[in-house]
Amino acid sequence: MDATTPNSQRRPFSIKLWPPSENTRRMLVERMTNNLSSPTIFTRKYRSLSKEDAAKNAEQIEDAAFTIASQHYEKEPDGDGSSAVQLYAKECSKLILEILKKSPKTEKKETSISEVVPAVQQNLFDISKGQRAFIEAEEAEELLKPLKEPGNPYSKICFSNRSFGRGAARVAGPILASLKDQLMEVDLSDFVAGRVEAEALDVMNMFSEALEGSSLKFLNLSDNALGEKGVRAFGKLLQSQTNLEELFFINDGISQEAARAVSELVPSTEKLKVLHFHNNMTGDEGAVAIAEIVKRSPLLEDFRCSSTRVGSEGGSALCEALGMCSHLKKLDLRDNMFGPEAGLVLSKALSKHENLTEVYLSYLNLEDEGAIAIANALKDSAPSLGVLEMAGNDITEEAAPAIASCIAAKQFLSKLSLGENELMDEGAIQIGKALRGHNHLKEVDMNTNALRRAGARVLARTVLHKDQFKLLNVNGNFISEEGVDELKDIFKKSPELLASLEDNDPLGEDGDDEEEEKESGDEGKDGEDELESKLKNLDVKGDEES
Repeated sequence: MDATTPNSQRRPFSIKLWPPSENTRRMLVERMTNNLSSPTIFTRKYRSLSKEDAAKNAEQIEDAAFTIASQHYEKEPDGDGSSAVQLYAKECSKLILEILKKSPKTEKKETSISEVVPAVQQNLFDISKGQRAFIEAEEAEELLKPLKEPGNPYSKICFSNRSFGRGAARVAGPILASLKDQLMEVDLSDFVAGRVEAEALDVMNMFSEALEGSSLKFLNLSDNALGEKGVRAFGKLLQSQTNLEELFFINDGISQEAARAVSELVPSTEKLKVLHFHNNMTGDEGAVAIAEIVKRSPLLEDFRCSSTRVGSEGGSALCEALGMCSHLKKLDLRDNMFGPEAGLVLSKALSKHENLTEVYLSYLNLEDEGAIAIANALKDSAPSLGVLEMAGNDITEEAAPAIASCIAAKQFLSKLSLGENELMDEGAIQIGKALRGHNHLKEVDMNTNALRRAGARVLARTVLHKDQFKLLNVNGNFISEEGVDELKDIFKKSPELLASLEDNDPLGEDGDDEEEEKESGDEGKDGEDELESKLKNLDVKGDEES
C-alpha cells in the first residue's frame, strides 16, 4: 500500500477539543447522576430518580450524546472539535430533561433512555469507544454477538478504532453478510491499523465480499492507508453501491493511481451528497480523476479536498467540475497549491452556487488576483454564506475593497478568517466597516496581517457589542504597547472575546512602530492621521458604545 505522508506545510497551532478524556466523561456522568436524583428546579417541577436509576440513565445519556457528537465531529469542517463539544453538552441537557419529563411525579413507572433517545441512534452498533486495540477471532465472537441476534435493529455499524486481523475478519464476514440487506451506514475507518500489508489487504477483501450487494447510504473508509491496492481491495463493495449519499476517503494515502481507482470503482454517484478526500497525496493527476467523480455527482452538497497536494492544473479541473454541482452548501479546498489561475476558475464556479453556507479557501496561494475574483463572485451569489476562510493566501490591501464589498453583502456571516495575509491597517479598516451591520458574527481572525494600532482598534470596536460574538484574533501583528493597552481596555468587560496577544510585536518588523511613535510631524505621523480620518465615523460609533 502507498505510504501516507502528512502535508508538511506549516499550519497554525490549534487545540483539539474532541474527543473528551475518559476522566471528563466520568465526571459528566457523576454530575448528571446528581442532577437526576437531587432537588433542582427541574426535579421539583417534574420528578427525581433514585440514585441507582439516575446513575444508570446518566451513563446511557452520556453514551448517546457522545455517539451523536462523535458522528458530527467526523464531518466537522474546521476539525477543532468545538462544535462537537457544544453538541455533546446540548444533547446531554436535552436528554436529561426528556427523562425527567417522561413520567409525571405521581407515576412510578421507570423510564429508560431508549424511550427518549432518537430511534435512529438506537440502530447504531458501535465498538469504536475506548483505546485502540487489536481484535482477533475470540474477541470478535464476543464483541459482535449483538449483531447475531435475530431481529436486531442495527442499520448502522461502526468498527473504527479496532484493528481486525484475519481471524476476526473471518468471524465478522458471515455476520455482516447476514445483515447487508438492513445496513444503511458502515464506518470502517481505521480498522486495520498496525497490520502488515498482506494481512490488511486480506481483511479488506473479506469485508468487501461480505458487504457486496448491500445498499448503503454512508460509507467511511478513512484512516486505512489504502493506496491503490487498498481501494481495489474494496472493489466489490464499491462497485455494488448505487445509493451512496456520503463517502469518505480521509487520510488514506490516495495517490493519483488510487484516485483513478476510486473514480473507476464508484460508478454510481447520482445520489452522492457528501464526498471527502482530506489529507492525501493526490496531486494534479489524482485531482483530475476526482474531478470526474464530482462531475457525476449533481446532488453534491458537501465537498472536501483539502491537504491533497493539488496544484494549479488539478485545482482548475476540480473547480471546473464544481461548477456543475448546483446544490453545493459546504466547500473545503484548504491547504493546496492552486495559485491565482485556479482561483479564477473557482470564481466562475462559485458564481453559480446560491446555496453555499461555508467556504474554506485558506492556504491556496490565491494572491490578490484570485482573491479578488472569488470575492466578486461570492458577492453576487451565496446569500446565506455563514463561514468564509481565506487565510494564508498572500492577500494585500489591494484586494481589500473587493473582500470588504463581498463581506458587506453577507449579513448571515458568523465566521471570517483572513489571518496570515498582508492586509495591513488599510485592509482592516475597510473590512471593519463592512462588518458593522453583521448581527450573526461570532468570530473574526485577522492574525499576522501587519496590523498596527489603528486597524486593530477598528476591528475591536466593530465587534465588541455584537450579541453573539465570541472571539477576535489580532495576534501576531505590530500593535504598539499603547495599542495593546487600548484593546484590553476596549474589552475590559469581556476579556474572553479578545484572543491572546502574546505573539504581537510592538516594534514591528524593523522597529518601525517605535520610530513612528517618536515622530511628531513627518511621514509616519501623516500616515497615522490619514488612517484616523478614515476611522472617524467608526470611532464615533465605537466611543458611544464604549
